[in-house]
Formats: sequence, structure tokens, C-alpha cells
Amino acid sequence: MKTKIMGILNVTPDSFSDGGKYNAVDKALKHCEEMIHEGATIIDVGGESTRPGYEKISVQEEIDRVVPVIEKIRDSFDTTISIDTYKAPVASAAVKAGADIINDIWGLRYDDDMASVVVNTQAEYIMMHNRPEQNPDWTMSDFMDMFNEDINYALSKGINRNKIIYDPGIGFAKTQDQNVEILAHLDDMRKLDIPVLLGASRKSVINYICDLPVDERLEGTLATTAAAVLGGCEYVRVHDVRENYRFIQMFEAILQARK
Repeated sequence: MKTKIMGILNVTPDSFSDGGKYNAVDKALKHCEEMIHEGATIIDVGGESTRPGYEKISVQEEIDRVVPVIEKIRDSFDTTISIDTYKAPVASAAVKAGADIINDIWGLRYDDDMASVVVNTQAEYIMMHNRPEQNPDWTMSDFMDMFNEDINYALSKGINRNKIIYDPGIGFAKTQDQNVEILAHLDDMRKLDIPVLLGASRKSVINYICDLPVDERLEGTLATTAAAVLGGCEYVRVHDVRENYRFIQMFEAILQARK
């Protein structure tokens, strides 16, 4: 498959979608095993919810949540592990525990030490577009300018271009119409010449279009996955690994047959 799957493993009590379901090490490990079996090539471990209105936790509490899970995954499975954090000390501890990728929703703009952690650990780095406030006047052209600005900022901090994966940040600092516009123009992001990850699984943009609660957004998520495949995204970050894997497998076969 050209578009690979990152499976979401929230070891939090308050994630917007599956909070509390996997916040014990044994439950988290079991779910990790399920996602690998279902087709995930990356497991993204998160210890703090970033849903709208989320409550921040301390660095130590976040480390205490994620490090034991990462260590167990590294000991148990031959898989790529990502740490979903915007805090440099958490990222550093996670990589030391066995994480391969740092997934930062603030794209180096929250913690001044994050860049040095990325450089010193030589971890891969998922840089997400985010800003303190949204601007309803932003167009796709404006977003592309910001995406390039983010990448150049990372390069200026000494991060190797070959280590960067870019996430357009669906649901962060964007109106719902802007989220839809980005989903419709993911192919524009090929101009970045950087691997792209789409994280739209179960997000509120699906409710905006379909008027559905969070536990009924699978079909909407699959539509965003279709947009990712058509747009040339290298990765999708999803909750429902099995369904997305089967969808991508079939959809890519159909697209290949058209050539």
C-alpha cells in the first residue's frame, strides 16, 4: 500500500473519541497488537488529550502515562512507534523509551526545546500546522504559504528535511469550511516535497457535514481517507485501522487499474 496507516493509541482518560479505554498498560498493549494485526505500520501513543477545551497535564504525569506503554510496545512488537506530544521533555523520554517518531501538534511553536530534542535524538518529526487563532479569510493559497513557512522554520532549527513529515492540521486553527477546502486540495501539498500525514479520523468536520456523533463517523473518516489517497498522502492517522486498511487496499487497486 502506498498510503500507510498510523493507528491511534490514546492512553488518556479524556480523549474526545476513546478516552479511558486504553489507559492501562495491559489494555493499551492489547489494542496495539490488534492495530498491528489489522494493518497499522505506526502506533501513535498519546498521553494528553488535545480535543477542544482539553485540560493540560504536567510533564511528569504525561511521561508517567506514555513511557511504560512505549517500553512495553518496544519489547513486544517490531513496529514503528510515534509519541504524540508537544512537550520536549516528554518527547525526549519517549524516544529514550523506544519511540521512533515525534508527533508535535504545535510544530515547534510551543516548546523552544523541541527542535533540539528532534535534532539530538535524530527521530523523525511530524510537524503539524497550528496557530493560536484561526482566520476565516485564509485560503488554500494562504495555507500553502504557511505550510512552507513551517517547513523552512524546522530547517532553520537544524532538523534534517528527510526527517520531516507534514500534517496540515485538520481541526486546528481552521474553520470547518477551511478544513473541507484542505481535504479537497491535498494534492496541492505534493508541492511541499515532504511526506504528508492526514489526521481527520472522527473529527468534528465530519459532524459539520454529516451531523453525526463521534462514534458514528467511520464512513466520514473513510471519505477523508479517500481524499488522502487521491491527494498522495503517505500516511493517515486513524482510530479504525481495520476498516481504513481494507478501504485503502481496495481503493488503491482500483486507482492502479485505471492507469
